[in-house]
This record gives sequence, C-alpha cells and structure tokens, in this order.
Amino acid sequence: MTAERLQKILAQAGYGSRRSCEDFITAGRVRVNGQIASLGQKADPAIDKITLDGKPIAAAETLTYIALHKPRFVLSTVERERGDDRQTVRDLVEAPGHLYPVGRLDFESEGLVLMTNDGDLTNQLTHPRYGHLKEYRVLLAKRPDREQIEAWNRGVVLEDGHKTGPVEVRFEKPQGKGAWVKVVMGEGRKRQIRETCKQLGLPVVRILRTRIGALKLGNLKPRQWRYLTVDEVNELKGNVVKKKKDRR
Repeated sequence: MTAERLQKILAQAGYGSRRSCEDFITAGRVRVNGQIASLGQKADPAIDKITLDGKPIAAAETLTYIALHKPRFVLSTVERERGDDRQTVRDLVEAPGHLYPVGRLDFESEGLVLMTNDGDLTNQLTHPRYGHLKEYRVLLAKRPDREQIEAWNRGVVLEDGHKTGPVEVRFEKPQGKGAWVKVVMGEGRKRQIRETCKQLGLPVVRILRTRIGALKLGNLKPRQWRYLTVDEVNELKGNVVKKKKDRR
C-alpha cells in the first residue's frame, strides 16, 4: 500500500470528513510512530503506527450509506456534550461502525439526514464549492407576501452581517393563517432558514428537509432509516464527479 495523506487515511477509516480529520491533526491529536503528526504529512497504514488520542486507528471500514428521517428534538451529532441526555441521530441508527451525519439539521428541525463513514463523499456534499442543493418544506405561521418571497429569493442580510445567496422559494399551499413553502438552496449556514425568516418577519412553525443532492426522503417516517441502494450511492457520487468536471 502506498503512502497517503493522514486526513484521507482517517476519513477512509470512518473518523469523519477530511476537514474534520484535518482538525484532529492540527489539534495535535494524531501521531505517526509516536511523533505528533503535521497537516499534509503522509503515512502508510500497513507500515506506520497511526494513533488518534493515543488509540490505534481502525482499518478502513466497509463504506456504509444510510438515509435517516430525523425527528424534531434529536441532535444531529454523534457525540453529545457532557451532561446532555438528549438523543442523537447515532442513537437512532442500529448499524455498526463509525457513522457521521451529512448535512446537519438543527434540534427543532426534521427530515432527511445521510449517515455515512465515507469521508470523501461527506466533504463533497457539504463543501459550498460543490453547490449541492438541499430542499426543504417550511411551514410559516403567516402567509408571505410577494415582497417577502422575492427578498428571500434574492438573499437576505442576517443579524451577523452575512448576506445569504440566492435561493428558490415557492409558495406551496395555505395552512390555516399560515402557509407551506418549498425552499431549495445550496448554502447551509447554521439555522439559515430560521434566521432568514426572522429578518423577513415570518415566524417558522416547522422545517422538514426532503432532499440532499440526488437523495430524497421519500416515504421514511420519523425515526425510520434504511440503507441506500447501489444506484442511489452511484448517483450521489456521479453528481459529485459531474460537478467537478463542470468547474474545469
């Protein structure tokens, strides 16, 4: 086996995306043959002893891909903070191995989460430069007018000064005094939909994510999960390759 960059080795062994594995290295948590590793360093797991937090890393895992319907009031994390007894998405998926969520949802939101140990795909699905679209159904407590929809489509300046990118917002149907709208966006800032609606004066009742890239929530009920089909995995990866070619 040839030498590879450490972040790639860690990602292939199921320790998260390459970006999160880079953080492990810069934090001094990774050692190669007893020496603290540096970012960009290469190693051969067949020859070198690689440890994370003093523990030898596992061999590269069989790649696993799972679609989960995250219900409300479940954390989109693998590990909870000390003293926090709330459920995490990992608690809901009874499958072996190191699995991490792709495309996190906030505590109050629900819908599609991809769980995988494929660090490369995780990085490509979450990095803004790849422009993978995510689709949401959003229930608002009041019906938006044309100006609010147009402003949302153009982009809104949030409280922290960040201006959101253009999104696609469509009125779906009325719901009592409120309405359901469909939102398709490439950005994924923390609580972006909620913060955008706050700026527009549109109280949010529910947020349901229905799609990540080519992967759809389908008929999964809250707390249900399933393995992706080979075709679904290939389509996700195929879209990544296509987007790489389109940028050349």
